[in-house]
Amino acid sequence: MSTLAVNKKAGFDYKILETYEAGLVLSGPEVKSVKGGHISLKESYIDVLALKQNHPELYLLKAHVSPYKPAGKMDEYNPVRPRKLLLHQNEIVHLMGKKQQAGLTLIPLKIYTKNSFIKLEFGLAQGRKKYDKRDVIKKREVERGLRILTKKR
Repeated sequence: MSTLAVNKKAGFDYKILETYEAGLVLSGPEVKSVKGGHISLKESYIDVLALKQNHPELYLLKAHVSPYKPAGKMDEYNPVRPRKLLLHQNEIVHLMGKKQQAGLTLIPLKIYTKNSFIKLEFGLAQGRKKYDKRDVIKKREVERGLRILTKKR
């Protein structure tokens, strides 16, 4: 398992309650680009889109996958197009129920390879307020200070 991209701001901006794993539907050149590490999860999120009646699906939105250079010029390539997540229907229904709760959202955390497949780890998260972020920074600084003090002794 090798990590291809990490959403570093997710842990700071959100409190991660649960994590899940899903496959991604990508085109051939996108797979090569992602495996080369040319993907950004900044400002991306996961939402439920019901394209067919009574058949909801999860999509990764606003994730930027750069075009694969050796593939040549790809006309009409959209680097931020919605990308479908591969999950069982009962998992999607479960996540939809959890997401209905106030203030919860689905945030991509990292993209990695598992065997030869590209997987997305995402989390059910609750947004943090500005004062919560300050508390996180303060706790991190205190822990860092304690580690430094214990190393010197």
